[in-house]
Amino acid sequence: MSSPEIQNKKKVIIKRTNNDGKEPKDGSIVSYIVSTILIFIVLSTLYSFISNSSGTKIEQIPISQLSSDIKSGLVKTITVKGDSLDVEYKTGETKNSKKEEGEALLQTLVNYGATKDQIASIKIDIKNDTGFTYWLINLSPIIFPILFIAIFIWFLTRQVKGAGMQALTFGQSKARMIDPNDKSQRVTFKDVAGAKEAKEELSEIVDFLRNPKKFLDIGARIPKGILLMGAPGTGKTLLARAVAGEAGVAFFSISGSEFVEMFVGVGASRVRDLFLMAKKNSPAIIFVDEIDAVGRVRGAGLGGGNDEREQTLNQILVEMDGFEPNEKVIVMAATNRPDVLDPALLRPGRFDRRVTLDLPDRKDREEILQVHSTKKPFAEDVNLKVIAERTPGFSGADLYSLMNEGAILAARENRLKVSQYDLIRSIEKVMLGPERKSHILSKKEKEITAYHEAGHAVLASILPYADPVHKISIIARGRAAGYVLHLPIEDTKLQSKKEFLDDIAVSLGGYVTEKMMFDDVTTGPSNDLQVSTALARDMVTKYGMSDMLGPVALEGTGGKALFGRGVEEKEFSEKVGSDIDAEVSRIMLEARQKAEKYITENRKLLDAIAKRLMEVETIERAEFETILVANGITPKKKLDIEHQA
Repeated sequence: MSSPEIQNKKKVIIKRTNNDGKEPKDGSIVSYIVSTILIFIVLSTLYSFISNSSGTKIEQIPISQLSSDIKSGLVKTITVKGDSLDVEYKTGETKNSKKEEGEALLQTLVNYGATKDQIASIKIDIKNDTGFTYWLINLSPIIFPILFIAIFIWFLTRQVKGAGMQALTFGQSKARMIDPNDKSQRVTFKDVAGAKEAKEELSEIVDFLRNPKKFLDIGARIPKGILLMGAPGTGKTLLARAVAGEAGVAFFSISGSEFVEMFVGVGASRVRDLFLMAKKNSPAIIFVDEIDAVGRVRGAGLGGGNDEREQTLNQILVEMDGFEPNEKVIVMAATNRPDVLDPALLRPGRFDRRVTLDLPDRKDREEILQVHSTKKPFAEDVNLKVIAERTPGFSGADLYSLMNEGAILAARENRLKVSQYDLIRSIEKVMLGPERKSHILSKKEKEITAYHEAGHAVLASILPYADPVHKISIIARGRAAGYVLHLPIEDTKLQSKKEFLDDIAVSLGGYVTEKMMFDDVTTGPSNDLQVSTALARDMVTKYGMSDMLGPVALEGTGGKALFGRGVEEKEFSEKVGSDIDAEVSRIMLEARQKAEKYITENRKLLDAIAKRLMEVETIERAEFETILVANGITPKKKLDIEHQA
């Protein structure tokens, strides 16, 4: 039951607010050192455990006992491994013995009393420990610790080298390059619907990049900088890519915030590197998105003159129009805040051509919807012209979201085609948010909400300069417990004082109705009051629509930041400020009196709308107009608006 701010007649919704390539991180080298040491300790412990564990304990016997066992006929096999003797007995038992170093086994046993015939009856197997395995086993206690230390040192130096390389590349540009031969990322003017004037303005840039000699021979210089200005979502980035795609040149894109770092001079270094890259790949286009991040008006030097953002801006100014002429590199930038840019950026020789992208009109919206519907299967009832008529003030990004939400709704309901009903529902979803089906109003709340929305609808239908109602609903959606959607019949660029006054009265319809019907006021009209009061103050301070103060602009210039908070600059005296407050109060009081008058006179219509809302919860335009006719009210048509104008 409250209404969002009115900007370029985007949408007037009366709603009831409900009160509901990675860089290593810091300390990575230390963590790698600690982890390597831990791994080294674990592996060393494991190796020691394995080398010391011998499974079954083998009994060691002296050579004299071995000789006695041979004389007794107990020995079956003797395996000679150097000076070590593995003795296998006829009982299956295995024992180990040692002979003297350098002495032959036969002679040693004979010396201990065994005869040659007794020795000959025993199988003697001699194995020489030589080769790679022998040396590996013997040298492993030395090799493995050295190997672990070498791996540790290599791992450590690798990390240090990586940190050093990052330090060396810290000042390099992070711009992303789109190759003109990459057809998968190529965008042309055919992919950009609407914005006819902007495309005509930029076609000269395309012609220059294709054939610069034609301009240079006649002494003409193409603008070095093109500033794209417009509301968010109007297609500034897409249009810049289309210029590069049409011209078939390299496209370097970067955000203004990517220049700025905590170290002074890094941003300027990245600017130099970016322009150097573009010159090597010329002809080329450099696109800086959100340039207001670095291009804001420079300060007066308070707090020091080496501010990082100012250093970056100064370097951009020099690169665009400095000592080195730059004929084949064009800089394009986008911003939705051209008012905060430094004047040096906007002077001739830098961003001397400014292209404004407005919100699309009805025809442009239909073309944009066609572009976004190329890969979506539509049902037979889809009419994009109707969708375009019901979305005044939608940007290109809003329309893309609308089409995407329509496809999601169809897929969620397991349908293979997108219907008109899906697109109609997606309009409200983009504007207000999803339906909150779990939010069930009590009987009393439902009645209050129904009368609240009916109050808005009655005033929107009676007041001559208010927009006609398209839909009324008391189904919770987003943060709204109910809403009235009323849209202009035609797109307009200008709004009059009479339209503003009627809009304020419509916004107060819910407040007045609640007070009249229930002798009380809820929190529902809170947003209504905020929006209508802000509009009344703009009428007085911004648009010069006050008879008492006259045609004087009294609004601030945006204010300054102090301790992280905005401080509005007031360029008027305390008396004028008091007069502004008095005028705002007068406008709000007169709007309230107007709302009370018309709602009282049309009480029967108010009850009929509220009763129907409590029954069906949603009233579409056709049914609403039937209720109006039944109560003696003629619905607004296009001819009626033209006649009033």
